[in-house]
Amino acid sequence: MESLQIIISIAKKLVQTRTPDCEAAFLAGSVVRGEATATSDLDIVVFDSSVTASYRESFFYEGWPIEWYVHNLDSYHAFYESDCARAKPSLPKMVSEGIVLYDKGKASVLQYEAKSLLKKGPSRWGEKEIDLKRYFLTDVLEDFIGATDRGEEMCCAASLVEQVHEFILRTNGQWVGSSKWIVRALHNYDTNLAAKFVHAFDHYYKTNEKESIISFVDDALQPYGGRLFDGFSLGK
Repeated sequence: MESLQIIISIAKKLVQTRTPDCEAAFLAGSVVRGEATATSDLDIVVFDSSVTASYRESFFYEGWPIEWYVHNLDSYHAFYESDCARAKPSLPKMVSEGIVLYDKGKASVLQYEAKSLLKKGPSRWGEKEIDLKRYFLTDVLEDFIGATDRGEEMCCAASLVEQVHEFILRTNGQWVGSSKWIVRALHNYDTNLAAKFVHAFDHYYKTNEKESIISFVDDALQPYGGRLFDGFSLGK
């Protein structure tokens, strides 16, 4: 892995080559956070008022895989709104944590806005939304408990990973994640809870014993009334 300074130099050269008249550009992602792996790419976010619409592009540059995100000074707002609505603030996170590669005076304003959004957190779930999520989480949990086919069990477990992490984080006013960001989002909220989450699912995959997952999900549901089936209705 090349040093961060060399990577920044490569990223700056790319920005100057591709968008020399942009207002601001940021290097983000795992390289910036010191979490890069052998397969990591460079996430570069560019704000360029000359483009008419946001776009994303993937390519290689000087041996590096590049994820290239381009917005004008208006179009990014729609992405912020969409990210915040689903509680997965991908773009605000990249901008907030980014290393400035190029700046005509907009970088600090853009980063302040992104950091403010992240600090605010997602909108809180109301009682009806919590009950809806309890019901669907209960449904998958019961399918997992009753499953006798290994493939079906694994699919239910995968669904529980997504749903229980979302339930825990959203009921506590936290941002959620996807893929590897599920564990990272839980860790950002509560390191002990994240460790229990990993242990519960790891134990199941190693031993086929379900109790660790069942207990973890029941613990998540308990403060909100536990599993929900009897009496639930939708659209009535």
